[in-house]
Amino acid sequence: MDESILNSIKKMLGPDSDYTVFDQDIIIHINSVFSTLNQLGVGPAEGFQITGPNETWSDFIEDNKKLNSVKTYIYIKVRLVFDPPSSSFVATSLEETAKELEWRLNVTVDPGD
Repeated sequence: MDESILNSIKKMLGPDSDYTVFDQDIIIHINSVFSTLNQLGVGPAEGFQITGPNETWSDFIEDNKKLNSVKTYIYIKVRLVFDPPSSSFVATSLEETAKELEWRLNVTVDPGD
C-alpha cells in the first residue's frame, strides 16, 4: 500500500506518472477531496494533503483495510472536476457512486455504536 497517491490517481485518470503537465491541477483536486474526507472523519484528525508523488496511501489510511474505498472515492471526485464525462449518464453514475462511498466511509469511521 506504499504506492504514490498522486501517481495512482493519475493512472486511473489516464496520464502516465512521468507526464507532469497536469500534476498541480490534480494535486489541488486531490487535496480538496482530502478536506471533504476530513470533514467526514476519515484520515488523520489534523487533515492531510499531498505536495507531489512522495505521499503514499499508507501515509493517509495507514493499514486500515476498511478504508480502501478511499482510493475509488478520491478518483471519482477528482475525475468529476478534472476530466468530467461527456455523457450525463456516466456523470450521474459517478456522482451516485461517490455519494454511496461517502456514506459508507462515514459509517466505517463512525459506526454509531
